[in-house]
Amino acid sequence: MRPSGRAAGALRDVSIETGIAHHAEGSCRIRMGLTEVLCTASVEGRVPGFLRGKGEGWITAEYGMLPRATHKRGEREATRGKQSGRTQEIQRLIARSLRAVVDRKAMGEMSITLDCDVLTADGGTRCAAITGAWVALHQAFAYCMARNVLARNPLTGQVAAVSCGLWQGEPVLDLDYAEDSAAQADANFVLTDSGGLVEVQAAAEGAPFSEGQLLGLMALAKQGTALLFTAQRKAIAA
Repeated sequence: MRPSGRAAGALRDVSIETGIAHHAEGSCRIRMGLTEVLCTASVEGRVPGFLRGKGEGWITAEYGMLPRATHKRGEREATRGKQSGRTQEIQRLIARSLRAVVDRKAMGEMSITLDCDVLTADGGTRCAAITGAWVALHQAFAYCMARNVLARNPLTGQVAAVSCGLWQGEPVLDLDYAEDSAAQADANFVLTDSGGLVEVQAAAEGAPFSEGQLLGLMALAKQGTALLFTAQRKAIAA
């Protein structure tokens, strides 16, 4: 029995609400169980130096946790004067995931920054951030098209992410903190709605796991992201 009582293949309750940040070109708040992330998309009419004159855009991301997003207060990274390695790794993951489903030539020389701020953390924050960031990015592109800045939406598909793990030897979907902290293995899957793999992060926490168990986790991830793609479509249609 999972700590939450969920079936092995059950997601936590998911909700995505758009238009949360008044000033941002695109925004949403995504909730997956108790995990809650605010995602905003900010548009700039310029690109980094390495892209100037190439006629294509850029997508980047920043990620952070509010001090009381976790069980005890965490120090702001700005106070420490530098970002942790974990934060930098997650930021790069979010940006890579979004760039995988964007035609950057269709953007022209435009940059969009996805800010993903964790309001409450209960496992799967990077996965929720990726799933929500896609919605915020879609909203930003729609904003630009409505103002004739873009002729068409540069998105080529959807991308979403979900965690899976081995709990008491069995593959389970969408780990919360209680499961993640005690799982025998955990993995994050970033998938597209066309069935493509963007990234897979998987690690054993003790004894190695088998290829069959990894395939079992992937099967659950496909099942879970299919539901997340539906939630994304529902959010952008609202």
